[in-house]
Amino acid sequence: MAKCFALIGWSLPVIESMQKTGRPFVVVSFPDFEPYAAENNIPFVSYQLDEWSDTSNSINLYEKLKAFDADVAVPLYEETVEWAGALNSIYRGDPRVLNRAFLFRNKAMMKRKALIGGLRVGLFEEVYNKEGVKAFMKRLNQANLQLDGEEDSWVHIKPFASAGTVGHRLLRSMSDVDEKCEEGDFPCLAESHLPGREFSCEAFINKGKIRFLNITEYVKLGYSNFIPEGRYLESKRDLIHKEVQKMVDIFGIEYGMVHPEWFLTENDELNFGETACRIPGGHILELCSKSYEFDALAAFVICHDPNITEEELDEIFPAKDFKPKNYHGNVMIYPRKRQFSKLEIPESLNEEPYFVEHTLVAPLEGQKLSSDRDGFGNHFGTINFRGEDPDRMTELLKHYEEEDFYV
Repeated sequence: MAKCFALIGWSLPVIESMQKTGRPFVVVSFPDFEPYAAENNIPFVSYQLDEWSDTSNSINLYEKLKAFDADVAVPLYEETVEWAGALNSIYRGDPRVLNRAFLFRNKAMMKRKALIGGLRVGLFEEVYNKEGVKAFMKRLNQANLQLDGEEDSWVHIKPFASAGTVGHRLLRSMSDVDEKCEEGDFPCLAESHLPGREFSCEAFINKGKIRFLNITEYVKLGYSNFIPEGRYLESKRDLIHKEVQKMVDIFGIEYGMVHPEWFLTENDELNFGETACRIPGGHILELCSKSYEFDALAAFVICHDPNITEEELDEIFPAKDFKPKNYHGNVMIYPRKRQFSKLEIPESLNEEPYFVEHTLVAPLEGQKLSSDRDGFGNHFGTINFRGEDPDRMTELLKHYEEEDFYV
């Protein structure tokens, strides 16, 4: 068993889950959180976790954590992945642990590793300006045997190291490159559009093997999802499990949790989008906990422990033959107007049997959105549902995603 988990980042739900387990932990985060930690008796190391660079002093952090006897580091959000990788390289005496952390944080490197290992990926390139994007789109058109006058091949551009969909742009034409791209977007990764039905997995890994696999059904990326997966994806579970384990083997992942996104085609082929190794967005682990009746946040942390026993692993996960009784889903609500004055909850929602609760907050008087949302951030709360029918769950999430709650 780990002597002490170093939680890199700040997450109250994770802290509360770890307190319930009784396992020792220490939180490493920015100085702003120190007063709250002291007031609530949360073991805490104050550290300025700025963006990783060659001058970042992980050795200094390692020394500070000695007082807590920490021997396992766990990244809670995207920008702490390298810090955890550096610490675990020291704890395990294996420099490749840090190299794998860099793999998660550089999407171009990630794609190259996936391609070398035999995963299905689209065409991709690192680009440095608008002309580079146009040249990439032109080569895609040629590869797709496009004729003059036909629609251009779609291109996605995304930052190398941002979380989720932050900074992503979908470019459908040459003119989109000029109209949508900004100088601050570069350098970045450009990639071809991947066909298929998009979904994510949350695979809990220990000693290089999947110990528990969740499949999250995306109703609309960035807006709504539910767990467990609907009937169609469930019928492909063995295929998905095999492909996720293949990805784990290719990337050399030994401990923790990975959150890959895939595209399933009509021919039962899985296209690899990307993966992360921290807590996913969309409240996914909360939904997973409710459906499978275990603490997915605590399991996320504990899976990072190289010294955990098989018996302890069996205790933290649902039984292998466990079947969820209900589907749990949510829809994240974004105001549909730039200016609004009140929150309105339709009576149909209160009367809906699948409705559980909402966390929507009333706006300030005359509130305005200061800027366009970036990467599906800035939602004003969620509406949570529970029920037995995945088709009805899908209908509800689609419906309330279109509802105007802020008027």
